[in-house]
Amino acid sequence: MAVSANRLELLQIADAVAREKSIDRTIVIDAMEDAIQKAARSRYGLDTDVRAEINPKTGEIKLQRLLQVVEEIEEPATQIALSEARERNPAAQVGDFISEPLPPMDFGRIAAQSAKQVIVQKVREAERDRQYEEYKDRIGEIVNGQVKRVEYGNVIVDLGRGEAIIRRDELIPREMFRYGDRVRAYVYDVRREQRGPQIFLSRTHPQFMAQLFAQEVPEIYDGIIEVKSVARDPGSRAKIAVISRDSSIDPVGACVGMRGSRVQAVVNELQGEKIDIIPWGQDQATFIVNALQPAEVAKVVLDEDAQRIEVVVPDEQLSLAIGRRGQNVRLASQLTGWDIDILTEQEESERRQKEFQERSDLFITALDVDEMVGQLLASEGFTSIEEIAYVEPDEIASIEGFDEETAEELQIRAREYLDRREAELDAERRELGVADELREVPGMTTAMLVALGKDEMKTMEDFAGSVPDDLVGYTERHEGQSTFHPGTLDGFGLTRAEAEAMIMDARIRAGWITEADLAGPEEDEEEGEGETEGEPATAEAGANS
Repeated sequence: MAVSANRLELLQIADAVAREKSIDRTIVIDAMEDAIQKAARSRYGLDTDVRAEINPKTGEIKLQRLLQVVEEIEEPATQIALSEARERNPAAQVGDFISEPLPPMDFGRIAAQSAKQVIVQKVREAERDRQYEEYKDRIGEIVNGQVKRVEYGNVIVDLGRGEAIIRRDELIPREMFRYGDRVRAYVYDVRREQRGPQIFLSRTHPQFMAQLFAQEVPEIYDGIIEVKSVARDPGSRAKIAVISRDSSIDPVGACVGMRGSRVQAVVNELQGEKIDIIPWGQDQATFIVNALQPAEVAKVVLDEDAQRIEVVVPDEQLSLAIGRRGQNVRLASQLTGWDIDILTEQEESERRQKEFQERSDLFITALDVDEMVGQLLASEGFTSIEEIAYVEPDEIASIEGFDEETAEELQIRAREYLDRREAELDAERRELGVADELREVPGMTTAMLVALGKDEMKTMEDFAGSVPDDLVGYTERHEGQSTFHPGTLDGFGLTRAEAEAMIMDARIRAGWITEADLAGPEEDEEEGEGETEGEPATAEAGANS
């Protein structure tokens, strides 16, 4: 059978579109079949179930409509009587479908335009699916592309087999791109979108710099040197922490390269961004001191529970440690994951003097002693009345100028003060309406009960419904700035683990959960295994009885 020119042309168009869009030829032919079906329905009736089939070898188009076999015809356009269907196919049953050939048709201008829209839409969807499948596993890679156009500050990049976007806020400040420019960027997200771009690139992402180092430093690419963390202020300054798995290789020197060649290549790509390369270490204090370079640090005090560190620097180093607009300390905080408070030596000295005076005044007032005794207790490291009341008497008696009799008298006065304070707090607790049952929670003190009552947490159910953040507070980080939101029991020295244990105990007492619910899956499995092993003995015992 001779193949007409228009049929050959149909197949040629399908081949050309498939090659241009890098999609399967069958997808294009399926789209053409859908378009022909839509055009045929407009001619034979929208209710008609028209099916079109294009022979992928000859280009021949077959049109047919499907009719459902029924007992009584209600819709002539889509149904056929059982008796008539059995004349065509003796095995036909009610519910089956019979196909009926339709005569070929000529497309009018409107039908052709409609068919074109269907084909374009189907091909575009197939192209987007292909692009998504190709790039969804490339998140975290650096890609190269050519600037296709710039729209409202957003850069559209042609990747060859896909189109991506670098949003305006993902570009390095003061960076300009024009049509045809080559650009390197980091793939940070690939989403299946119906409209618009679905490959999202960034030049400000911290991992963009990490991947650039991986391209420039063979030791990173080979896994000998690992990039532990990165912090960036795009276009201005960055810090990167690295560690070597081979003790013979200096991670900082390897990243810098001969005469700074490796780090300079990264700096040039990042439009002159200054980069501090810092050795990472297990000792958090040393790591944080290194992260604050180029400032010199005199002393550090860590609070591991709150992930907070206090850094003391010489007075002349303060501006260097903080950096312009807080940049240095902000980047160091992002790099290490710790909140960093910076004090000068003078500020620390003044604060210590203030704390010393406050403790001395507390001892003078609570223990009814003179100023010299109060200062002696504070200078010996006592921080609270509780310590004085319950410490071994020898520790107080060993203070110069004190004896056993003095130590005993101080402890009596300390315990009397604590008893009076406890009675006052308990009266306040009752006035606030805090339930007695909350006293049963391990670790709960009367002072804590007063604090809970002031925060409208007065019953076991109220306390059981809380979370550790409600009690000990939490730190919120936004754009490199940390804000601490205090909890109800902030200031009582309660750790997050202790707060969680208290809440769980309250939930058990409130009847919300049982101790069995807190048992881990491993314990449950062990119990289950024990029961299985014991089954024969149990059965035997039952038989004997």
